[in-house]
Amino acid sequence: MNYVFYFLKQIHSYAGKALYLNLLAMVAISLLEGVAILLLVPMLTMSGIVDFSKVNESGMKFFELFTYVPNQLSLSLILVVFVLIAFVQYFLYRHVSIKNAMIQQGFFRQMRLQTYESVLHANWSFFLRKRKSDLIHLLQTEVARVSGGTHALLQFMTSLVFTCIQIMLALLLSPVITLFVLLCGAILLFFNRTFLRKSLSLGKRNFTLGRDYVAGLTDQINGIKDIKSNTLEASRVEWHSSITKQMQSEQLEYTKMKMTSQFYYKVASSIFIALFIFVAIKLFQAQASQLMLIILIFSRLWPKVAGIQGELEQIAKSFPSFEAIKLLQEECREAQEYGNRQSQSTQLVFKREIACRNIHFRYNEDGEAYALQNINLVIPVHQMTALVGRSGAGKSTLIDIIMGLNQPQKGAVFIDGVPLSATNIMAFRQLISYVPQDPVLFNASIRENLLLVDPNATEERMWEALQFSLAADFVENLPSGLDTLIGDRGIKLSGGERQRLVLARAILKKPKILVLDEATSALDTENEYKIQRALDSLKGRMTIVVIAHRLSTIRNADQVLVLQEGQVIQQGEFKSLAADKGLLFNRLLEKQMKVME
Repeated sequence: MNYVFYFLKQIHSYAGKALYLNLLAMVAISLLEGVAILLLVPMLTMSGIVDFSKVNESGMKFFELFTYVPNQLSLSLILVVFVLIAFVQYFLYRHVSIKNAMIQQGFFRQMRLQTYESVLHANWSFFLRKRKSDLIHLLQTEVARVSGGTHALLQFMTSLVFTCIQIMLALLLSPVITLFVLLCGAILLFFNRTFLRKSLSLGKRNFTLGRDYVAGLTDQINGIKDIKSNTLEASRVEWHSSITKQMQSEQLEYTKMKMTSQFYYKVASSIFIALFIFVAIKLFQAQASQLMLIILIFSRLWPKVAGIQGELEQIAKSFPSFEAIKLLQEECREAQEYGNRQSQSTQLVFKREIACRNIHFRYNEDGEAYALQNINLVIPVHQMTALVGRSGAGKSTLIDIIMGLNQPQKGAVFIDGVPLSATNIMAFRQLISYVPQDPVLFNASIRENLLLVDPNATEERMWEALQFSLAADFVENLPSGLDTLIGDRGIKLSGGERQRLVLARAILKKPKILVLDEATSALDTENEYKIQRALDSLKGRMTIVVIAHRLSTIRNADQVLVLQEGQVIQQGEFKSLAADKGLLFNRLLEKQMKVME
């Protein structure tokens, strides 16, 4: 039952007093239900079918009031009261059902928003540790399962309130017989605990299977080109058949377990009812009238108690999903970028330089070697700085440090002498446009992809940015121009077209700092040359940081930084570095020149 209270605490934090107002309404509905049942007493007495006048229980004294009403009016009065009670009961029931739906859907939305916001504000290292598919699975599937658990909890509360009220009425009619029935019910619930444990275990297995399923699908859809090129369809279909069979088995097992628990409960209930009637007549000498009312009350009560068992099983099944969502939120809070993002309001002035002072960084704190060490460099404003080196030298890692995506274990990044920190990181990033090697585009129109960085950009400015990136010609030739849909990740465009479109988006933002991570690698030689000339024209107006493997593209860089094994081993102008025979930059340049020959 601990998970029930935990669930209830979380819903209380969202719904507040609305939850308790609903509970009061449920109490009123249950009381009206009980009164409606008890109204059968005077009706049956007047009909002569059963004589309730011989019942001496104190709870029956209330109905003596009807003896003062003239016989010709009493039946009409009782029926009018019965209809009014039914009207109020159903009116309240409608209100409670709508409110419950509002609480469920509102809590569902809040959990989605909280989880998504937490994920977005986690730092870059968090995303390096997590599989993208796991995050998608939690945000989509598991949050939906939590919503199902919320519905079960609200239904559980309704059934519980109804049960308590009906038991109180039964105690009023016959305390001894009612206590005997409650004892039987308690024994029944005690033996049903095993089904709750199985539900919890099944929920954990469903969570694991669902996560693995989404992970596999994500990997395969992302790698569909490789799958088809290497004729891996058969093995992938076999994997899919295997995991979906396991998922089917888990769902069938849950259904079997649920039906088995209901079977045991209903059979046991029948036995207890028979035993109850026998004991009531033989041992407690219950009168027919009294026995009839108690049977009537408990006949309406048993289905609710059975519902409580099923709802507890549903809550237990969804609890692992809820637990996983809360764990993810906690992990995101611990990995929150630069602490409290609400404090990130400081304005940042950038007029001189970006400086890295004694930067040391490694991805894990468990003694792993530093990916960057002893990094000391200056990136002057309005100049082009190029980072070169072999793969794995630390170029992209250094860019991540400069943009504040990763925080160094030692040292700091300074903007005009001010250290990059929680108070200015967002202001700093607003100055940056980043163009990755693998272009990131969304399954929308070209216009929508461009407007992401500046929703108020005019069409004229969009075409200027497209012309700068040499994308205007191919966009004009598309069927719908700017309104052409480009598919998932821009799949309808070539690699070079995607790169040019992302570059246009970066330029549209009008950044003060432009970061290019091999942003022209998919272009042909002619277009790459034109883009380089366009970038050269930005010098003096924009600070440009370039990661380049093709050294010929950075001939006009103001400074070149050569990295090797996480350290800056050479620094200077292109020509001077090229002239240093035997050093790394010269060797890299000579190899590329030989390849070009």
